[in-house]
Amino acid sequence: MFTHDQVWSAIDRLAREQRLTASGLARRAGLDATTFNPSKRSTPDGHRRWPSTESIAKILEATRTSFSDFVGLIENEKPLPQQRRIPLIGLAQAGAGGFFDDGGQPAGSGWDEIEFPAGQATGKVYAMEISGDSMLPLYRDGDRIIVSPAEPRRRGDRVVVRTTDGEVMAKVLMRQTASSVELHSINPDHPPRTLALGEIDWMARIVWASQ
Repeated sequence: MFTHDQVWSAIDRLAREQRLTASGLARRAGLDATTFNPSKRSTPDGHRRWPSTESIAKILEATRTSFSDFVGLIENEKPLPQQRRIPLIGLAQAGAGGFFDDGGQPAGSGWDEIEFPAGQATGKVYAMEISGDSMLPLYRDGDRIIVSPAEPRRRGDRVVVRTTDGEVMAKVLMRQTASSVELHSINPDHPPRTLALGEIDWMARIVWASQ
């Protein structure tokens, strides 16, 4: 028999597995952002509220999670990992001017944010949302990646590159010389790109991706 706390904790765990807040999980499933807020889990007079079966079905569909996997989250009693909040930027948004400093870090404030487990990546990292099909079948449109401009980059690493013209792309770093960088796509329909170093605004290594 599942308890009220177990079911709500499973929703929180699913959100964190998706690198989302409970509100972000609700929005992804097409629900009102407040559906899973703590205030919705009990009435003002202290009676417990349960999430609806419809809301659970929608988040499972939106996250491609099976019901048996959700039951596993309900039965998991281990403490949730400590989280930190990091900026979330769309690839198209990243191509606009003025949003990044010279080191490839988001500049200013007001970004959307997601939660990310502390310790999975050190230093300053941020999230980006994939658009387009150049990284299929590895990354699909809408997948989220975590990037770190400070991480060293080697041949074969997956990277996000922003050109001085404002083009932003997720690629595989195949070769880097003193004057140029060779980038490949996972999708064979997209040919390799060779860019002069002077054409690159910044390049950040992908350290994690939703699958």
